[in-house]
Amino acid sequence: MRTVAVLATGGTIATRRGEDGTVVARAAAEELVATVRERTGADVDVLVEDVLRVGSYRMTLERMAQVAGRAAAHLRAPGTDGVVVTHGTDTLEETAFFVDLFVEGERPVVLTGAQRPADAPDSDGPRNLADAITVATSPEASGLGTVVVFDGEVLPARGVRKVHTVASSAFAAPDGGSLGWVREGRVHLASRREHRPHLDLGAFDAARARVDVVACYPGVDATALRAFAAAGARGLVLEATGAGNATPEICDAVAELSAAGLVVVLSTRVPEGPVAAIYGDGGGADLLDAGALLSGRTRPPQARIALAALLGVHDDVAAVRETFPRLCSA
Repeated sequence: MRTVAVLATGGTIATRRGEDGTVVARAAAEELVATVRERTGADVDVLVEDVLRVGSYRMTLERMAQVAGRAAAHLRAPGTDGVVVTHGTDTLEETAFFVDLFVEGERPVVLTGAQRPADAPDSDGPRNLADAITVATSPEASGLGTVVVFDGEVLPARGVRKVHTVASSAFAAPDGGSLGWVREGRVHLASRREHRPHLDLGAFDAARARVDVVACYPGVDATALRAFAAAGARGLVLEATGAGNATPEICDAVAELSAAGLVVVLSTRVPEGPVAAIYGDGGGADLLDAGALLSGRTRPPQARIALAALLGVHDDVAAVRETFPRLCSA
């Protein structure tokens, strides 16, 4: 008998349509699991827990830490083979990465969800949940860490992105590719990812982890950067153009804010490829000289999570700057 804990947090997989036509997360963990009991088999014992019941557009760092804490608690139980977290798709990539940064161990944490509501006749939730339970209880998944299972694919937490607003194949890992797939109740893995050092969840304080994302576009000035800094941000992520470029005004502000102790990370709005310090005149080379850290292949949503995680754990900005590249390395 293998044992898996299913932690429900809400999201489309738990939504039902109301009288006004809108959908809201309503289904409890037991309701979700009931739809897949026949698929999981009699040899799998499924424990259920309702952690949250919200659309993932309402996730916060505090709620991500709550999910990570409950996942870690279940993994400490000797009889638990893995954990599944049901989650909304809007910010699933952020929570998956947060959990990956803080929850260690050989047994997997699997995040999944749905693109269609629970009461839709063609809901994809039951299949995704069944596949996630299959991965979480599979010996082949030992050592994977945190992964996303969606539409039959097994994707690494680091680098996973939502790539379609409504299609059932909503997630991909554009730079590194998937780890494998689930077919007919069996897990097939084609690759694995290297592990990073994990952070101490007990030391994480969301109150000191404000990080904002600043969009860069033609003609952008430094208004948003300075406004976020004035609002109390300890870190900023630039969603830059191209390989990581902005404007001279942005570069000047980055130099000023970095000197004042803020940590600025350079990412890009481009779907694939690494950030690179190539161009001057407000480009990536100037931003690097101004003090920005390069995010590698990590896009703004997950770069923000990595930076917030470090700022929430460390008071020392130097430690944050030293550790950040390792968290985002390919």
